[in-house]
Amino acid sequence: MEDKRQLDTVKAAGLLVALGIIYGDIGTSPLYTLRAIIDDRVVEASLIKGALSCVFWTLTLQTSVKYVFLILRADNRGEGGIFALYALIRRHARWLTVPAIIGGSALLADGIITPPISVSSAIEGLALVYPDIPTVPIVIAILTGLFLVQAFGTSAVGTAFGPIMLVWFSMLAVLGLVQLIQAPSVLAALNPYYAYWLLTEYPGGFWLLGSVFLCTTGAEALYSDMGHCGRANIRVSWVFVKICLLLNYFGQGAWLLSIDGQTLGERIPFYELMPDWFLTVGIGIATAATVIASQALITGSFTLISEAIRLNFWPKVQLRYPSMQKGQLFVPSVNLLLWAGCVGVVLYFQESKNMEAAYGLAITLTMLMTTLLMTYFLYSHRYSPWWVLLFIVVYLSLEGSFLIANLIKFPHGGWVSVLMGLIIAGVMFIWLQAFKIKLRLAEYVRIDQYLEAIKELSRDISMPKYATHLVFMSNAGRQSEIESKIIYSIFQKRPKRADIYWFVHVDTTDDPYTMEYKVNTLAADDCYKVTFRLGFRVEQRINLFFRKVIEDMVRNKEVDITSRYESLNRQNVIGDFRFVVLEKFLSFENDLSIYERFIMNVYFSVKKFTTPEARWFGLDSSSVKIEKVPLVIRPAENVKLKRITS
Repeated sequence: MEDKRQLDTVKAAGLLVALGIIYGDIGTSPLYTLRAIIDDRVVEASLIKGALSCVFWTLTLQTSVKYVFLILRADNRGEGGIFALYALIRRHARWLTVPAIIGGSALLADGIITPPISVSSAIEGLALVYPDIPTVPIVIAILTGLFLVQAFGTSAVGTAFGPIMLVWFSMLAVLGLVQLIQAPSVLAALNPYYAYWLLTEYPGGFWLLGSVFLCTTGAEALYSDMGHCGRANIRVSWVFVKICLLLNYFGQGAWLLSIDGQTLGERIPFYELMPDWFLTVGIGIATAATVIASQALITGSFTLISEAIRLNFWPKVQLRYPSMQKGQLFVPSVNLLLWAGCVGVVLYFQESKNMEAAYGLAITLTMLMTTLLMTYFLYSHRYSPWWVLLFIVVYLSLEGSFLIANLIKFPHGGWVSVLMGLIIAGVMFIWLQAFKIKLRLAEYVRIDQYLEAIKELSRDISMPKYATHLVFMSNAGRQSEIESKIIYSIFQKRPKRADIYWFVHVDTTDDPYTMEYKVNTLAADDCYKVTFRLGFRVEQRINLFFRKVIEDMVRNKEVDITSRYESLNRQNVIGDFRFVVLEKFLSFENDLSIYERFIMNVYFSVKKFTTPEARWFGLDSSSVKIEKVPLVIRPAENVKLKRITS
């Protein structure tokens, strides 16, 4: 209930952070959306009203109704995003994995396109004042600075960016309102008939949906970043943001009506709203705002990757938590990859106009996949079947139309985002398949069959003591089971004598912030199994958590952790703790199919560059033993070896 109240609490600081990190992408769309729709076409009143009508109803149906009103309801204890939604419903059907991977990978690919197009569009605005300014080096420098500040966390970034975006949206509203007062007739575009006319009667009108879609590309990031700001803060701030956006769009439409019968040429409708004396200041504010536009997708990417790791969709990479505030995280490897991808996009496309061809196609796929998952969420949560049917029919039709219209961008640059999405999806698919292969064929044994042998080993003074407390990290979820490899490590691979044996298992829950543990006493004073239940957003600081478990057990007099060496015991010296982590490698003794061998070879090749198991679990490196054990998935059979006699 406490999380629910926090989620629905509106705070001034939360509203400011929401402006800073949520609306950068969707908030800077007036810079290029109408310009992309008009392009080289002759300006006509019917075209302008049709375009504005499409923009208004897209923002209303797609952003306001679907995301702000409906999708934000599907929170996983305050966390949003396509993977958080998937975690809520994945137990109901296995096929839900497919839309989750497609949607997540497409959103990450879009995160590589958004920063370059946003920043480039701003810097190209500076060219109106300084025609010879070199844009590409400046764009790369700004992007580099933006990715560098991510290490300070989204709270610090949002607090710094929030006031700037407040100025930006206020400027949008004022500039649009001034033009709108001069030509209020453009408000007729609120009538959906004009949108219908544009899509059905205007030559090639349907294909303009690909450009119309640019006005709502940030909606998915809005959902992904819910954990950073809270649902109530997003809903309240969206009312202000939408009014400002619509005033500016309709203001641009009013200006466009003044050039009826002409083409845009080199003119940018957004900057035409500014009086000459304000142009330099306005371009400066726009430049700052478009830099901030990158933030929503960057923070959304961090959230996605952290969730993907817990869901076994992504390699275990290092996660950092810049502050104790809930939802704050930083992923160094993803930050570096995004930066490299953004720089590559800038160098390849050079100008924002060229980037528009690659922009929007990937995020349309994400929105479609979110619709499928949300439909199943509504169905599984007992919503009226008629409402569920209406939801899926409306949004599959709407987003399907956007997708078809965006497909014409594929040969003109859309293939870049599709290729990046396919690479990311490929990694997710391979990681999930490898996890399933290992899980299906892992060999477990009952612990109780070995308890007497463990007790005897513990008391065998003829063998040197390996550690006072020996802690094994285990993948066995059942309380009564343990991996056969751990038994092999204790008894055969250099027998390990210890006073007390501990088996620690980490169970990742679908709830993002669960922090629970359970202790199973296998043999008093000899053997225990500790199971941690941690949410998919909780940092796995097992060293710290395990210490807390020991403190609780000592306080309850469940275990004695003082050394059993007589001289040390008299001094009440605590025994040493040593962790053993088994790292698997692919054994040569396997008879795998070509498909499985490819999956596992790629898995282990990528795993070499990921965070080691000990560091991932947050273990102290000075007290950790890493043991390499072969992963025998399917032993080779029918070995034809013939014995001969000399």
